[in-house]
Amino acid sequence: MEMAAQLKRGISRQFSTGSLRMSGRFSFRRQSSFDPKRNALRFSFGRQSSLDPNRNRSPIKEELTVPENLDFTMQLLFMACRGDVKGVEDLIKEGIDVNSIDLDGRTALHIAACEGHVDVVKLLLSRRANIDARDRWGSTAAADAKYYGHVEVYNLLKARGAKAPKTRKTPMVVSNPREVPEYELNPGELQLRKGDRVLTGNYQVAKWNGTKVSVKILNKDSYLDPESINAFKHELTLLQKVRHPNVVQFVGAVTQNIPMMIVSEYHSKGDLSSYLQKKGRLQPQKTLRFALDIARQVLVGMNYLHECKPDPVIHCDLKPKNILLDNGGQLKVAGFGLIKLSKMSPDKAKLAVSAQIDNSSLYVAPEVYKNEIFDRSVDVFSFGLILYEMIEGYPAFHPMPPEEAAQQMCVQRMRPPFKTKSKSCPPELKELVAECWDPEMVIRPTFSEIIVRLDKIVANCTKQGWWKETFKLPWK
Repeated sequence: MEMAAQLKRGISRQFSTGSLRMSGRFSFRRQSSFDPKRNALRFSFGRQSSLDPNRNRSPIKEELTVPENLDFTMQLLFMACRGDVKGVEDLIKEGIDVNSIDLDGRTALHIAACEGHVDVVKLLLSRRANIDARDRWGSTAAADAKYYGHVEVYNLLKARGAKAPKTRKTPMVVSNPREVPEYELNPGELQLRKGDRVLTGNYQVAKWNGTKVSVKILNKDSYLDPESINAFKHELTLLQKVRHPNVVQFVGAVTQNIPMMIVSEYHSKGDLSSYLQKKGRLQPQKTLRFALDIARQVLVGMNYLHECKPDPVIHCDLKPKNILLDNGGQLKVAGFGLIKLSKMSPDKAKLAVSAQIDNSSLYVAPEVYKNEIFDRSVDVFSFGLILYEMIEGYPAFHPMPPEEAAQQMCVQRMRPPFKTKSKSCPPELKELVAECWDPEMVIRPTFSEIIVRLDKIVANCTKQGWWKETFKLPWK
């Protein structure tokens, strides 16, 4: 039978282009550049998962023949779909893992249960198939058998201890498969373990397809809170929008299953705050060189966010803890999109009523601190304080508590003094910092202007022989 006939059958599936070359009509889905399966295809065969949003299409009652060039995993699933007990047994004898999955997380047991092939199910169970394996949508073989009315298969699985999963609809669940977001991940591919490191807030380190990632898990109490759901959606919207080497990479999200999650890059080197605290004051010339390189990377990332079209992304919480370090020496801006804003005009905004700002943060701009209307320059103010900290080796007004320092800067309009000698820090750099934290928003330069000025400072320092050794970031 031609593959075109099989393409009409139910389930949508993804397969690697490296192992599968077939004729027929395919639809490509964009995936994260972080996803090793980004070049995957999607085509149809067999009944769908009982929890697939598009499961209601009726399969065509035609005999299936084996297409050419299927990889071994897909041959196993295909044989299970056809009910070919001998074919399944031969493949398992050849060494094919009985629990091999397609890119929707479906095993041969899922497929056989959907189709009601009792003998295939018995064979797979005798070969220790994972009876409770969950597919992309969280469905098990027992749930699939129950949904399609295969009583004998369902009773067989139940007798072996299978449990049909109890499902809850998420606030973002869709009824039409065309509406499933392109970023949607299979929760079964995320390995979350209690022993894994927990990051700030609701973030946890996990493994996704063998790669460490950072996972933000929506709190179980948030599903009935419209504000929490809206904040989750808002963050997702911004993360999808941004793509830049100096902005933290969005990997994907889980929105069709509970718990809902946002998955992004994990940075094993931690954040800039931890690094600065650990290193303390460096030799003056090294401090300047590190500060300038760090500053430029942060500037480029922030400039990208501010120049996003049609609406700029205002961070509102730029601080060393939201600047992550990776193994390659790259710095990435994180933590944007967490504070909800009310747009007053194309360039002006104000904190939304539900927005929560930590006014004890040392890096908060006066306009945000006082809950006034502001623009993108609030991030420039924060950047000025970060640059000051890198130059001096400690935060503004150290060792004063952060909440007192923030009050002095935002209410009393005081600024910390520079203690670094001029021969260790160019006057132009101090002037730039002073402009960044100016009380008046109109005085503060834009990030694009700061980049130009910083490049001139670096060129002048190079010309004057400030550093001769080959420069390398210390965390590389």
